Amino acid sequence: MREISPRELVTVTGDRLPVPDPDHLVHMQFRRFAGCPICNLHLRGIAWRHDEITAAGIREVVFFHSPTDQLRGHDLPFAVIADPDKRYYREFGVESGPRALLHPGTWGAVLRGAALTLKGTFQPPASRQEGGRLGLPADFLIAPDGTVLAHKYGEHAYDQWTVDELLAHARSGAQR
Repeated sequence: MREISPRELVTVTGDRLPVPDPDHLVHMQFRRFAGCPICNLHLRGIAWRHDEITAAGIREVVFFHSPTDQLRGHDLPFAVIADPDKRYYREFGVESGPRALLHPGTWGAVLRGAALTLKGTFQPPASRQEGGRLGLPADFLIAPDGTVLAHKYGEHAYDQWTVDELLAHARSGAQR
């Protein structure tokens, strides 16, 4: 995918946002489901550094394959999009599969995320996940003209860009 067509996304809070954004780079993240301990762990790091990400001219947009009502209670400082039918997951080629949880790279994140969920730091997931529990993450960095500057399809459930990788992609994309 080299370029995306313009669209308007509606967040779980009802805000409308254009993608691509004419004034910002857009980091589109595809996560798993609301309350996913692995996703919560990753997004906690994104939230901690959100000011730094915003200062770099990047707007965060995070997709979940959960319904809006399951996402509203999560207090995140960036745009969250409910995609329970996985329309955008299909459009962007984001997959699911057993390797999402079987890879050793996920095990530490599963344990840390589950411990923080049990401790009450994170909201637990719904017992039933219509979109499944085997989703893989993906990251896309989109320029204001719709060009996909960089992308990553995760090999397992905790295989996504770090904030430092995102900022490096933004710097190199801005220099093109």
